[in-house]
Amino acid sequence: MDIKILHIDSNHSLLWNQLQNAGFTNHSDFTSTKEEIEAKIQDYQGIVIRSRFKIDKTFLDKATNLQFIARVGAGLESIDCEYALSKNITLIAAPEGNRNAVAEHALGMILSLFNKLNQADSEIRSGHWNRESNRGYELDGKTVGIIGYGNMGKSFAKKLRGFDADVLCYDIKENVGDSNAKQASLEEFQQKVDVVSLHIPWTPETDKMVDADFINGFAKSFWIINTSRGKNIVTADLVSAMESGKILGAGLDVLEYEKLSFETLFQDKNTPEAFQYLLQAKNVILSPHIAGWTFESHERLAQVIVDKIKAKYFG
Repeated sequence: MDIKILHIDSNHSLLWNQLQNAGFTNHSDFTSTKEEIEAKIQDYQGIVIRSRFKIDKTFLDKATNLQFIARVGAGLESIDCEYALSKNITLIAAPEGNRNAVAEHALGMILSLFNKLNQADSEIRSGHWNRESNRGYELDGKTVGIIGYGNMGKSFAKKLRGFDADVLCYDIKENVGDSNAKQASLEEFQQKVDVVSLHIPWTPETDKMVDADFINGFAKSFWIINTSRGKNIVTADLVSAMESGKILGAGLDVLEYEKLSFETLFQDKNTPEAFQYLLQAKNVILSPHIAGWTFESHERLAQVIVDKIKAKYFG
């Protein structure tokens, strides 16, 4: 068996080492342009990527010997999945590799928002000791709503078991609820929840899903957490809802303005007005797409990918 694998992004060393030990031939190229890689991709049976560029029809047409694409992460939106599958290319992802990290990050964001930890910390560093304005809220007694009840959503619901909170989930699939979250219709979901946490991929169905109409459909003012994809929320509509008090606070690990590679923030040099608001708001917590980016998940993601590649060839 001579299976040559091209690694387009750097990953945990165990991925390379274990594939090599299993008899695969590894090559790496972290710097060439997409066009330069397209010129040689016909030599490879496998690709390992994170999010450096889009694997589109042009790329796939040149990858005449490709047998699999492995993405070291949860989503496959940077790949033209339908076209790849039509060419009998196996698609491999690792949502189970960072689901615990994402769940812990989402929980941390909720607790930080509820207890105004960022605001209080900033004020003390500025010489202000304000107790009343930093009075917080408790998660007990609240209803937490999870949109998207797959690997990430289920892991997050499991973390909430230690709180006396009601947990609802909303998903396009039927019968995904379990002992940690009761599945609800969108109507029931919007009637009851105090906190919304997004755990959905970025698809045509979820693109700009959280817009003004969606937000205004909720009966109560609520907090929102997004550790999924930035383009699932219309930032300008989120900001309008924060200004009106409909949204009480936001924890955003992902932003609408991120590039597809996730490595840099802006598509252009102009800072959008809505983003300026987020930067100034005390009831907003921002992090740079790191919810699934722990030391443990770095290793776990790589291990899941290795195991799935080996399973494809060795059963």
